[in-house]
Amino acid sequence: MRTCDENIKKSASKSRSEGLNLNAASGLNLAPQAVLKSAQSGAGEQIYFSDFSAIDWRAVQVAVFRANKKALKIVRDIDFTGIDALVGLESQKSALIKNTDAFLRGCSANHALLWGESGCGKSSLAKAVFSKFIPQGLKIIEIGRDDLGFLVGIIDAIRETNFKFIIFCDDLSFELGESGYKHLKPLLEGSLERAPRNVLMYATSNRRHIVGECASDNDAAQISRGELHLSDAANERISLSERFGLQLSFYGGSMREYLGIVDAYFAAAQGMSAAEFRLSFAANLDALHAKAREFAMLRASRSGRAAKQFFLSFGEEFFANLKGGGR
Repeated sequence: MRTCDENIKKSASKSRSEGLNLNAASGLNLAPQAVLKSAQSGAGEQIYFSDFSAIDWRAVQVAVFRANKKALKIVRDIDFTGIDALVGLESQKSALIKNTDAFLRGCSANHALLWGESGCGKSSLAKAVFSKFIPQGLKIIEIGRDDLGFLVGIIDAIRETNFKFIIFCDDLSFELGESGYKHLKPLLEGSLERAPRNVLMYATSNRRHIVGECASDNDAAQISRGELHLSDAANERISLSERFGLQLSFYGGSMREYLGIVDAYFAAAQGMSAAEFRLSFAANLDALHAKAREFAMLRASRSGRAAKQFFLSFGEEFFANLKGGGR
């Protein structure tokens, strides 16, 4: 949980006014001894910072940690996602937007864990929320679960800056016996040094408790005076997820929700809303939905990912047939 801070609030406003354009390398404050560069044909120059504190965040919106270089790579080609394109996630969208907005305004906000079934929109929602708030000055640093040992160094480099950061870890999970999750403690709860006020962590996971569970944890549980006392291992596992004050669950939706997502993808391809698409293509909708149902059954999934895959597989064919034979 973060509390309101007028100084941070003012600095967030300052960051928005100082510019966010990363179209030119000249916009970066490059310290030669801290920068690793590599040319990439046709895509411009890639820039890596081995000294995390050397980044000029006035000109940088997103960075991703690259373990092979032990450096933060500046992301130029950001995968922006429209928040309105996400269908069937209204409560999750509302909660994450509210939390992120509060954080950016310097008010109370929580670390967020988006957990649940694969392909149900966890990563898509995170990216969509980032896309909404990056133009307002939010900074994103993505790091993999295997690289969390570098997290303390990154935090040390950004905690005194006048910017708000979200550390994003996609697919955060640990098997039994792994201890990498302990690197999260300085950010999630602090130690002798207070946790940074300008940094939150958003993570996605297929597991509610992040760390794998095993039956032996239950075997070690005890009942005393009618109360269940979990084993130390189970307590440690649960305590990790509990450090994320905002927990949002994701499950596979109904067939109706799945078809709604299908409609949204096909509508977006025509620059329409889903309602406009259903009205304009009413004569073809039953056939499209029948094919979408078959696709979902073959994959045993009605997730948003399955809906997107269906569109990628049949969208071009669908519109080509309409163009050739008329609606």
